[in-house]
Amino acid sequence: MPTTEPLAGDDPAAYQAAEAADGSHHARLNSLRAAVLGANDGIVSTAGIVIGVAGATMDPFPILTAGIAGLTAGALSMAVGEYVSVSAQRDTERALLEKERRELEEMPEEELAELAGLYEQKGLDPDLARKVAEQLHDHDALAAHAETELGIDPDNLTSPLVAAVSSAVSFTVGSVLPLLAIVLSPTDLKIPVTVAAVTAALILTGYLSARAGGSPIARAILRNVVGGLLAMGVTYWIGRLVGHAVG
Repeated sequence: MPTTEPLAGDDPAAYQAAEAADGSHHARLNSLRAAVLGANDGIVSTAGIVIGVAGATMDPFPILTAGIAGLTAGALSMAVGEYVSVSAQRDTERALLEKERRELEEMPEEELAELAGLYEQKGLDPDLARKVAEQLHDHDALAAHAETELGIDPDNLTSPLVAAVSSAVSFTVGSVLPLLAIVLSPTDLKIPVTVAAVTAALILTGYLSARAGGSPIARAILRNVVGGLLAMGVTYWIGRLVGHAVG
């Protein structure tokens, strides 16, 4: 069995301080998800569009037109989709928080007992669970119930506008690479240059997402590259078949 180096090395206190300074993993992973999803969608979908058109014709004008149309539609679709989904999530969270706020106003003792019971379920003995619940109620009862009972941080609700803008921007950034690669390449090299550029971009996004999330790097890269190559291969051959049928 290979030996694994300690996470904290020889300074556990510094490691714990740095981890605390990183803030909420939930918020960071949500941002990472939106950015990686947007960039990968931009890379793969735009590459699929332009390579599909290139399978039918090497004329740069229809390739550029299709690529720009795909970039614009994709960025707007990502923005609208993120805005709608995050707005629905935020509305649900607000409704749950309002319900919890009313419960605390109308039945404070029952809510205190409920919170103590939740801490008992987590492994605290009844007396300690009661003391913890009482202290948290005195400090911020709503936050205690929201985080323990609902898994919501009332001070850190996701912004629909931020999610929409970040998704649109990341999609656009991802789309630009395959579009420039196929438009600027010589005619006989358009497809191989684009495939190489897209593969390199997917390796990069896979690496960055794995490093940021602390997950296995090779698995993330393989997943990105295989999915991207499959999408480009399918759209290329569809373009070839349609091009021959129409031509």
